[in-house]
Amino acid sequence: MDDKAAVLAEVCAALSRDRPGEASAVLRKRYPFVPITNAGRRYLVRRMLSVFVRDGFIDCYSGARLVCPAALRLISKRLPEQFPFQLNWRMDACHIGFWELAATIDHVVPVARGGADDPSNSVTTSMLRNSAKANFTLDELGWKRHAPGGMKAWDGLLGWFIDQANADPAIRDDRYLVAWCTAARGL
Repeated sequence: MDDKAAVLAEVCAALSRDRPGEASAVLRKRYPFVPITNAGRRYLVRRMLSVFVRDGFIDCYSGARLVCPAALRLISKRLPEQFPFQLNWRMDACHIGFWELAATIDHVVPVARGGADDPSNSVTTSMLRNSAKANFTLDELGWKRHAPGGMKAWDGLLGWFIDQANADPAIRDDRYLVAWCTAARGL
């Protein structure tokens, strides 16, 4: 594989010699732009939860245990001073645990790079790793996938959340938590 910086240096050299056709040919042959169709994203709670359960709430990029987002929100609801949540995840107002431990979906092959928006291309990761990965491929980052976990070993506090939701009718007043309860009951 070509050294990409060296390819661009060759393009710049051709442009410096006032040879845009040669520069264009080098790019087309050795570092082409490949347009893709963005499939878009659909993050339904039920779909996310099914991926989290499939992966055993294990971060597929680090191997770390993650927590069901609804469990984190319920902890925050009950201990807002000690475990604050901020709707836009502002780091100055939201406990870092949301970034480090909240399970979220990542597309192994980024949708922005042509990856499918379906469970076969979706894995569980943390918000922190998802942000770091952005639209890069695993090869570009030098990352490897970790094996998924099993729900018997770690359930991401999903069981705790369901028990709390069943015992506390006040949870029914929170649309976010209700959506997670509904999804959990449908699994």
